[in-house]
Order: sequence, then structure tokens, then C-alpha cells
Amino acid sequence: FDPRHYLGTHCFGFPKTGPHRLRFLLESVKDLRETLKKKGSTLVVRRGKPEDVVRDLITQLGSVSAVAFHEEVREIL
Repeated sequence: FDPRHYLGTHCFGFPKTGPHRLRFLLESVKDLRETLKKKGSTLVVRRGKPEDVVRDLITQLGSVSAVAFHEEVREIL
């Protein structure tokens, strides 16, 4: 979870993620973790800036051969 997603928007200061959306997101992640656990896997969940969290996970795991990600589309103003 990137804390920057829960700050106000650049233009008007409205929250990017409101309470209902956050609750849905948390319930979805919990459900995904439970589903993966039933299949013998797990889900790693971290809070922080992705550029820091991913680096730390790679260091912790030690044997990472590839990392895939997507970049959020930003508004052009």
C-alpha cells in the first residue's frame, strides 16, 4: 500500500481513496490472501513507497530473477 494513494489530490485536495473504497480494497486483499492460503501459497502485503518496499523485498528474498510492475497513468494538466 503506497501511502501517497491516500493523500489529497494535487488540484483540489480531495482524498484519492475514500473510506468505502479503502474498505473494499482491504476486504479484497484479505479475500485474495485467504484464497491463496487455501491453495498453499501466500500474499506479501507491505506499506510504503513501492520503490523502497520492492528493493527491500528483493534484498530480503535474495534470489529474485525478475520483477514485473505497471506504472499508474497520471493526469496531464
